[in-house]
Amino acid sequence: MKYYIIAGEASGDLHGSNLLKALFKLDAEADIRFWGGDLMANAGGTLVKHYKERAFMGFIEVITNLNKIFKDISFCKSDIETFNPDVIVFIDNSGFNLRIAKWAKAAGFKTQYYISPQVWASRASRVKAIKRDIDAMYVILPFVKPFYKKHGYDVTFVGHPLIDAIANRNQVGEFKFREKHQLGEKPIIALLPGSRKQEITKMLSVMLSLVDHYPEYQFVIAGAPSQELSFYKTFIKSSNVKFIDNKTYDLLSISTAALVTSGTATLETALFKVPQVVCYKGSAISYQIAKRIITLKFISLVNLVMDREVVTELIQNDFNEKRLKEELDKILNSENRKKIFLDYYQLEKVLGGRGASEKTARLIYESIKS
Repeated sequence: MKYYIIAGEASGDLHGSNLLKALFKLDAEADIRFWGGDLMANAGGTLVKHYKERAFMGFIEVITNLNKIFKDISFCKSDIETFNPDVIVFIDNSGFNLRIAKWAKAAGFKTQYYISPQVWASRASRVKAIKRDIDAMYVILPFVKPFYKKHGYDVTFVGHPLIDAIANRNQVGEFKFREKHQLGEKPIIALLPGSRKQEITKMLSVMLSLVDHYPEYQFVIAGAPSQELSFYKTFIKSSNVKFIDNKTYDLLSISTAALVTSGTATLETALFKVPQVVCYKGSAISYQIAKRIITLKFISLVNLVMDREVVTELIQNDFNEKRLKEELDKILNSENRKKIFLDYYQLEKVLGGRGASEKTARLIYESIKS
């Protein structure tokens, strides 16, 4: 069978790589072309375009790069026509993928979606287009299935692939990890400032403003695979700050607390049972636009899945040194930590068990085989 998979950003690359592995196990003759990243490339198949080449954050950034985005869309359509796949699988990345899906469905290609666009967060009107253009939808968050049902669209909840990704990782012992990265013996506060330059620039300087307040802790930046060390070095002014590249899971496994930019990383941090403060700050214009179209009570996946505040969210002007220190003090308090751990265990149950990638791969394979 021939599969064409389109993913964007680091999280899409992670989930796409596990989907590729599952498809190759099911289909010994699978021929896969994809848009993704290094993890997908390592899993096999043919990489068409890396997500680093098209990572734009926020409304303003997208608008200023429209010419490049339209060129990528045109090239993608042409590449799909040449490859002529049995199925196109879209992974998140809605701005790009929904445009391709509309064209692909009209052109007669079979279309399936893994990890729903966040229509449950804003612009629910897009459900109409999804129902028209997507043959099958596989969702990873439990509250998304009833959302779609309310709009007359039957989707399949497959569980969250992060549970598998974390359980199946190659684990490194704490002593060995600390020694390799010269972390010493201090307890660690992990800093996860995001994966794009724009968001890292806005987030990291505020996170690092706390360093002098906590000399008894070691602050460690989790570097994103999409960015170079030289970029992060411009922010590091203290010997009590270390940088570790592309080892976020190993870092979280030994961290005492974390400051995390809103996104998939909030869920990853929770699954590692690390108390966290969720942070977000966008450009003033992008934030004002987002405020008017996003209808959610929370921005972090942890709180959204649990439908209540499990972790504190500091958004826009609330994301400052004073408020961040207050919230970090709270999650370092032993009594508060007990409640957070209990909430995290409940969160994992709500997300479903293991096997999301395998379930999705089988559903895709069987749908085109039949």
